[in-house]
Amino acid sequence: MKKIVLIWLFLFSALFAISDTESNADLTSSQSDIATTLNKEESSLEQAITLEYKKIPSRALKGEIIRVTVKALPLVDDFTNITYEITGSIGVKLLSKTPTREVEAKNHYDTFYFLVTDTNARLPDFEASLLSSGDKEYKKTTLFGEELDVIALNPKKDFANIVADSFEISSYKTTSYDALHNIVVFIAAAQNCYISSFKLKDVFKQGVESITESNIDSKITYYAIIDKSIDNFSFSYFNLVQNKFVQIDIPIVVNDDSVTTQSDLQPIDHSHEQLKMSLATIVALIIFFVVIWKKKPKYLVLILIPIIYIALLAVPSKDVCIKKGSKVYLLPINNGTIFETTDEEYNLSKEGQTKNWTKIQLNNKKIGWVKDEDICKN
Repeated sequence: MKKIVLIWLFLFSALFAISDTESNADLTSSQSDIATTLNKEESSLEQAITLEYKKIPSRALKGEIIRVTVKALPLVDDFTNITYEITGSIGVKLLSKTPTREVEAKNHYDTFYFLVTDTNARLPDFEASLLSSGDKEYKKTTLFGEELDVIALNPKKDFANIVADSFEISSYKTTSYDALHNIVVFIAAAQNCYISSFKLKDVFKQGVESITESNIDSKITYYAIIDKSIDNFSFSYFNLVQNKFVQIDIPIVVNDDSVTTQSDLQPIDHSHEQLKMSLATIVALIIFFVVIWKKKPKYLVLILIPIIYIALLAVPSKDVCIKKGSKVYLLPINNGTIFETTDEEYNLSKEGQTKNWTKIQLNNKKIGWVKDEDICKN
């Protein structure tokens, strides 16, 4: 009896195995048929474009922006555009899906920008398609990616993670932050640089206040909170044109003048106040000489009006009332870094002023900026 049960189990298992094999075979056959059909449809389409590399870097540095130019030659006239599907890259980051295009005769030279992020790098595959003005479809063409020769830098300790054709400080300013630190803010312009990667070392705090990114020209407004003992703030970047590390030096001269805008870090222009004071002084002198000429001393009291006005302009307010919930900014820049929000109404020391902003000293001795709209109304 036991032998008969074992024989039945064996036959039952064999039957299921045969059934599964046939099912898998049918599925494989079906998939193969679909693939064959797609290949036949693809091969039946008209060859419409050829691709080749026009410009490719022979060597690249990690952190460098490289240009890759693809030469596309359409073989038909009935098309409206050339589009690309870019896949399969290793160690590079595509910075813009839309290429910079130049057309010479029928040749289309499409330039793509990549950031090299690793020493093991391979360009992606470029699959080009022609878009027709009608419903006609064309065969796609693929240009396969190539391996890149990438070299890693051996940077200095103060390296700011920047590889560029140029990186220059256009303006800078240093003010007091608290009892132990100063805050230095600077604007830098760079060429052929991934400026978002900028980062300083050995600073108390740092950040971006504004940034303009571009594959060619870029710009950044940056701040760093540093120790008060530092009298020369420096960092380095790698210059691709000179093929060497270049040091940037920012002399630290603490200035309590206001910062005007994010694009101009020069002290506030007090020319309007000076003009008002000059006019008031002239008025006072005219009144004085007229009184002397007319010999009417009782009118000397009129001189008090311009004198009081001059005094009010010359003596700035020392205290200012800040509303509850006011945001305190590191710099007088819209959408800038907020480092504190007032939890109640405060009377604080006024340190300076610029257009639409007031510079204050908090109770913890930190220096910041509030918008004039957050000043209490008398």
